Amino acid sequence: MMSANHTRTNDEWVEDLREPGPRRETALDDLRQVLANGLRRGLVGQVDTAAPEFDALVDDFVQEALLKVLDNLDSFAGRSLFTTWANKIALNLGLTELRRKRWRDSSLDQLTQTDDGDFTPSFVADLSPRPEELAERRELLAYVARLIGEELTEKQRTALVGVVIQGKPLSEVAYRMGSNQNAVYKLLFDARQRLRRRMADDGLTPEDIIATFAAL
Repeated sequence: MMSANHTRTNDEWVEDLREPGPRRETALDDLRQVLANGLRRGLVGQVDTAAPEFDALVDDFVQEALLKVLDNLDSFAGRSLFTTWANKIALNLGLTELRRKRWRDSSLDQLTQTDDGDFTPSFVADLSPRPEELAERRELLAYVARLIGEELTEKQRTALVGVVIQGKPLSEVAYRMGSNQNAVYKLLFDARQRLRRRMADDGLTPEDIIATFAAL
């Protein structure tokens, strides 16, 4: 098993991330640290990196980036260092999410917290959707709920609902499930793959659904 200080070749990164068991878990832990460090450097100037919420924001982006890296391992062509490729994925994801939430021009300490603990940009004037938007969102919510119930195993549902829908930290979900973070990553990855295949059969993509709820 390689240590966190070992410099992997591109092939070693790909092989370790594909290999079930301890090698994969160690590689995920190492890559998680690489991406977190890269995001902390890459997001300087985009948000207030000294704000107390910044670390939680980075953790969220790393979580999403790890899933995307695993989902796109086959597309890695080796024309750059694997870590450079993975860091680019993480940074693009982070910047896209910041733009989507209109956080790019506002530091994190300007966010307001709602009663249920969600953070919302304070400068968004009207968060109320129009009646036709509400109807479309209700239909899509019912569709997604049906897919989750029909396509996922109980463990996959628990992981997806806890991390993605309820927004709980990955470590907390793993603890409540009596598991570890890497195992929960695998559950989330498999769950998303199942949902993506089912959506494709129905003529939809995850991006279609995300766009309906995004604050544009």
